[in-house]
Amino acid sequence: MFESFTQNYTPIGNVYVSAIFAAIPVIIILVMLGVLRTQAHWAALAGLVSSLLLAILFYAMPVGLALSSAVLGALFGLWPIVWIVINALFLHNLTVETGKFDTVRNALANLTTDRRIQALIIAFAFGALLEGIAGFGAPVAITAAILASLGFNPIYAAAIALLANTAPVAFGSLGVPVTTLGGLVAPIVGGDATEVTNQLSAMIGRQLPIFSLIVPGFMVFVMAGWRGMIQVLPAVLTAGISFALGQFLTANFLGPVLVDVLAALFALAALYLLLQIWQPETAWRFPDEPEEGTSDREAPSGGPAGGGPRPATGPASGFAAGSASFGSGSGNSTLQGFLPYIILIVIVILSRITDLIPGLKGTLLDIPAALNKATFKFSWPGLDGLVTRVEPIVPSPAPYAAEFTFNILSAAGTVVLFSAIIAGFVMGAGMGTMLRVYGQTLNQLKLAILTIAMILGIAYVMNYSGATSTLGLAFAGTGFFFPFFSAFIGWLGVVLTGSDTSANALFGPMQTITAQSLGVEPALAGATNSSGGVMGKMISPQNLSVGASAIGQAGREPDIFRLTIKWSLILTVAMGILAMIQAYLIPGIIPVLGG
Repeated sequence: MFESFTQNYTPIGNVYVSAIFAAIPVIIILVMLGVLRTQAHWAALAGLVSSLLLAILFYAMPVGLALSSAVLGALFGLWPIVWIVINALFLHNLTVETGKFDTVRNALANLTTDRRIQALIIAFAFGALLEGIAGFGAPVAITAAILASLGFNPIYAAAIALLANTAPVAFGSLGVPVTTLGGLVAPIVGGDATEVTNQLSAMIGRQLPIFSLIVPGFMVFVMAGWRGMIQVLPAVLTAGISFALGQFLTANFLGPVLVDVLAALFALAALYLLLQIWQPETAWRFPDEPEEGTSDREAPSGGPAGGGPRPATGPASGFAAGSASFGSGSGNSTLQGFLPYIILIVIVILSRITDLIPGLKGTLLDIPAALNKATFKFSWPGLDGLVTRVEPIVPSPAPYAAEFTFNILSAAGTVVLFSAIIAGFVMGAGMGTMLRVYGQTLNQLKLAILTIAMILGIAYVMNYSGATSTLGLAFAGTGFFFPFFSAFIGWLGVVLTGSDTSANALFGPMQTITAQSLGVEPALAGATNSSGGVMGKMISPQNLSVGASAIGQAGREPDIFRLTIKWSLILTVAMGILAMIQAYLIPGIIPVLGG
């Protein structure tokens, strides 16, 4: 019924000219968002139509296979990605509905009223913790919503959450991007999967901490400009150094699983301790923001927010004795406010407990095994095994698998839903209230759901037609400069899919094979694919849509895009330069995979 199809990465004989055609869907999306300022769902629709036409007319992919790949991609966008975003935002909305978020707001205000430091605590440190245990859009949805609820300019809340999310993404969801990369690369280099995974973790841990040092400063600069950032330099340095140190040590000596969790806890603890003895001389807030901020103001169209200093109302000003009381006079009340997030962290960790303690496998405490009993995996009809990938994307011609996994209980979104329901009862919400809030959450995310499904449809069509591989090979054909462009290959993968895990699965093997052919250590190429990929997270249409919907600003994705695109490109260039330095000036820093 369905024709078979062998990928051809140079349909017109030249990889660079072919790449120009292959890039058409990506160019359309970026131009519509950044130049025409079109809403994300319309840009995604135009990208999807163009990707299907490109696959069918340029790559000669059978119509049935092209449509089947688009449907599979859309379904993957809904499960598991949309599923976790819905339930993560549902949890936050429950805290607002029950009034518990007011406790969180008061606790943070007692630590500091300065918006810059609140952003460091919530978007950078707490967001990294959420990335470490959940990932897949949940950190952006939750932290953007929290910032907006605190009174942040909504558009800047989303932009800051996206920018902050770059630091932890490579080790998100208990290290899934790195373990995925290690499992794919190990057979190519002839090494043990666990050993190769740990070596890749170490290499990524020798790249990203450098950027973790500067991301907090970038965040504050975007909000308040250079002078505003210098005014809170102690907090910026504390957040960056503590997180980077935790990231480096954990990635190099403990492997990828706990990197984000431990680094985020280090950063949260360090910021809390700093605020016991120091507060900025003046508390910065957004322009025209009332003393008790609200979240319904319109954002400026671009550039730093231009807010101004106000007399500090926190418990300390400058380096001084005294302490910032974490709460509003009641430790129990403060604990109750944060309890939903504590419940989330505990339940997610329990759902992955054997990743943390392998010795529990096969015991009564093997919770993941119990959850996985409700997992169903099946071949995707009309696509699985009908597309053949060829060299140099794979070592030898091989069928491109197309499978869908419906992990009902073990999916991160389901675990977050369990957490939200438990937290809802703990907060005093009845089932009727929770159903109503869930319906409101679905309505809030309706355009984001549509956008994510279409963006993943584009990614899958481009993957199975060979267009994505054409783009990767064009970058890979740069010879001496391959380490630099290796970062952009990863960046492209995340822009297309919104996921560092997906980008590693898509380009990791190709990067490894190309590095071997060029005499570059494969560990550098694999790590740079992942490290460069995180820089594309902040402009991925699916993440833009999640951020905009979480703050009640659906349709404002172009405004967020215009705030983040420059930083995305600058950071990717910097990652490429770092990869060149590591490849040619300090190659001894690179592990030998399998060695």
